[in-house]
Amino acid sequence: MALQIMKLAITGSSTVETVPTIERFFNEAASTVTGAGTLTIAVEDFFTDTGAAATTLPALATNNSYFDVYINGVLQMEDVSAYTAGGTGVGQLVITVPAGSTIEQNSPVVLVVTNFSPTSNTTIVT
Repeated sequence: MALQIMKLAITGSSTVETVPTIERFFNEAASTVTGAGTLTIAVEDFFTDTGAAATTLPALATNNSYFDVYINGVLQMEDVSAYTAGGTGVGQLVITVPAGSTIEQNSPVVLVVTNFSPTSNTTIVT
């Protein structure tokens, strides 16, 4: 018998969905914060997309989430914000205002939390 290449007769297909859950929280700075300083916003000081008072900040799913902070409509750098999930007394957003920068009173602060719940389906046919 002559040499030949042997291969498996298998086909496969996969479907992956990212399924994002996006939650937005809104606040207006209660006072002017001049750097170097910090602006701390507790969960109960935020309101939601519906205008209702926020009661909890969502947990960040490990390796499948992120949060963004906007001040006056401008996306802020990652290292100026610290996010803590949770309810009253725990949940908060802390913004470190660098020297030479200012957050004016009544400036809108928007927190956007995005969690992904990916799903996948693979079909193998032999």
